[in-house]
Amino acid sequence: MKNRSIVLSVLAVGLAIFAAAFWYQSRPASIAQVEPIQPEIAEALMRPYSPIMGPEDAPVTIVEFFDPACEACRAFYPVIKDIMAEHDGQVRVVLRYTAFHGAASEEAIRVMEAARMQDVYVPVKEAILEFQSRWASHGEPAPGLILGIAEQAGLDVHAAKNQMRAPQTLAILNQDRADVETMSVRQTPTFFVNGKPLDPFGADELRALVAAEVAAIGS
Repeated sequence: MKNRSIVLSVLAVGLAIFAAAFWYQSRPASIAQVEPIQPEIAEALMRPYSPIMGPEDAPVTIVEFFDPACEACRAFYPVIKDIMAEHDGQVRVVLRYTAFHGAASEEAIRVMEAARMQDVYVPVKEAILEFQSRWASHGEPAPGLILGIAEQAGLDVHAAKNQMRAPQTLAILNQDRADVETMSVRQTPTFFVNGKPLDPFGADELRALVAAEVAAIGS
């Protein structure tokens, strides 16, 4: 009787593993069938000025609605880098700004835009995310720390103070804010891959959707 119970338990575990594997393997195909956004709002998905990571002519585009004070955005950053490395040269990431966490988020965005003007965008962005818990504490935010953190990553703070207040920086903030509303973005990060919303949401789902789009390009 005891041996029979062991056998049944092993069979049950085996079936569970098989079912999970089958679900995982079939998932990219189902995710790939997600419908793209409607053409009438496609213009709001990304703008010519939006920051781009990766080759500008990459066939697969991930659009991320991003808040530098968002803990989930910070957690997803290594996932994004890994996806880009896995599909070398075939994936680019377009960032759209949200400031859902208020003044601290907005200052961080302004600093990132100043960094872009100075060609130190990636190191400053990575420093801002690395030390997010210092300047973006949800209980007691300290946005004044951001410039010091960015300076350590190569930002010229003296020049940045003017660049942060430049009309083009304000225009980017205002346009991205309007596009967030048009796209009905309510949380960060929110992802679209070649115009398809990531639904359901998750790191594995993002990997699967990108893989499906890369495969479709090559087929």
